[in-house]
Amino acid sequence: MSDLPASTPVIVAARRTPIASKARRLAQFGLVELTSPVLRALCEDADELVTAAGGISDVVLGNCMGPGGNPARAAALAAGLGDHVPGGSVDRQCGSGLAAILDAAAPIRAGDSGLRLGGGAESPSTAPIRSIGGTAYSRARFTPQGFPDPDMPQAAEDLATASGISRLRQDRYAQLSHHRAAEALTAGRFSSELVPLGGLHADEGIGRRSGVIPRLPPLTRQGTVTAGNSTRINDGAAAVLLAPASAARQQNLPGLALRSHAMVGCDPSLPGLGAAPALQHALARLGAETSDVNALEIVEAFASQTVAVLARLGIDDDDPRVCADGGALALGHPWGASGAVAAVRLFSRLVTSGAPAGTLGAAAVSVGGGLGIAAVVEVVR
Repeated sequence: MSDLPASTPVIVAARRTPIASKARRLAQFGLVELTSPVLRALCEDADELVTAAGGISDVVLGNCMGPGGNPARAAALAAGLGDHVPGGSVDRQCGSGLAAILDAAAPIRAGDSGLRLGGGAESPSTAPIRSIGGTAYSRARFTPQGFPDPDMPQAAEDLATASGISRLRQDRYAQLSHHRAAEALTAGRFSSELVPLGGLHADEGIGRRSGVIPRLPPLTRQGTVTAGNSTRINDGAAAVLLAPASAARQQNLPGLALRSHAMVGCDPSLPGLGAAPALQHALARLGAETSDVNALEIVEAFASQTVAVLARLGIDDDDPRVCADGGALALGHPWGASGAVAAVRLFSRLVTSGAPAGTLGAAAVSVGGGLGIAAVVEVVR
């Protein structure tokens, strides 16, 4: 870590709740109740660092469908961080959690010595019903009138058609995600990152659909996208603790240095492709290529989307570097938290597992409306 600039942001702790389907095991928890235990766990994980820094300087959280009211500030108060700790909330839809981490890292990169918490949360179970003039709607438009704004299942179907991705290929990818997640669960590879909540100690959806995936009907007439090769609607929260490299060095803490990132726009009619150019831009800024990345977490909202992104990156569907312990198809996709879940997974796969210093990892998200967000991290010890 000695050769890193002192102001390089480093993830020194990473935690998340288990992920549960809407209206099931975490349905009684709102955004604040989901997030505050995660924030407390992060501070406990790096207690000496937090004490030496005089506490947390800010909390930034991503969220898509909550009631507003700046849930980051509310969660910081509920976590007992002190009323002097502000909070800010970010909405980049399902890229919100990763975007929040990058936003939290920005002051550190600019020379601020304070510690930051960044992550995301989503509680569809407690999200308010939205309406205009008494007419309910499920979501705001991602684009203005005159631009494509497909619902996500239709966007996934359109992408499968445009990319020539068959139903069989999608189902095989989804089954692989479940298989990997089940193996990781049995091996205990999620244990160090989870903050049990509501009696739930593991992700609720692992393995639930894997056996029936080939038999499920398509979501659209004569389509290929099904409930089995799509993710579920989920509740969950995830966050990381960010410190300047100088502070991590003083405490001798290993972590993930944020080396590069990118946010891009893409065709809103095929939003599932956004992760590919975002990751390409982030790697190019670092002077790296996909072959240099040892661990890649792509948010698997749909199998068709993930397979299409991998194809554009020149990566095989079954590459062991990609979502090695299963991705959102198996674990779940709590929209505003999913990008942060990807960061937590990288921390477990690289730091907790003992990967050597210099190992590269990356997280990438495709976002409704035609966005892509990616970050490249490096193990420091």
